[in-house]
Amino acid sequence: MMVKVCGITRLEDVALCHSLGVDMLGFIFHPQSPRRVDPAWVGSITTSCRKVGVFTVQNREEVARIAQLARLDYIQLHGTSCPQDGQALGPERTIAVLWPERFPSAQAFAASAHTWAHACAFYLLDAGVSGGGHGRPLQTAWDIPPLPRPWILAGGIGPKTATWALGLGPAGVDLGSGVELAPGVKDPEKLRTTLNTLRGTL
Repeated sequence: MMVKVCGITRLEDVALCHSLGVDMLGFIFHPQSPRRVDPAWVGSITTSCRKVGVFTVQNREEVARIAQLARLDYIQLHGTSCPQDGQALGPERTIAVLWPERFPSAQAFAASAHTWAHACAFYLLDAGVSGGGHGRPLQTAWDIPPLPRPWILAGGIGPKTATWALGLGPAGVDLGSGVELAPGVKDPEKLRTTLNTLRGTL
């Protein structure tokens, strides 16, 4: 189970995630986010965890500039980004954010996901119909269909919802507000408990 911890703002949380074997660290570059960080600071961080930049309103030129400055391994595209952006920025390092709740059926959702098939390495499926950080689980009236790329589940995942998340069959999970004390401040106990559940050690 691949684990991404998003909304990293502190070096102590980088060290915590590293010690717990987290795979990816998410750094938010949305201008209005309380978890927004400086690209140069992210670039100064040395870690074996892969660094993911979360982008919302930036055009592809700005994304590319920040990705280089922050020394990112992956770029996570929200907002108005399109498959052409993923292709231009590098499909092998693009995470395409999709919102299943926008769609009335699994078939309609799958059709939309397939437009990104050659423009991303992973999908990230989030709760709500836009944006991010909703703090609640994904809710659909239908099961997630087979997709052409591995997918990461986001949306309010923490100690109480980790088992539910596993049941949906994602390749990975994105942990954010569900393992925080405050925006951008991770709760070590919540994070450890969630990881233990995901890894089957409880």
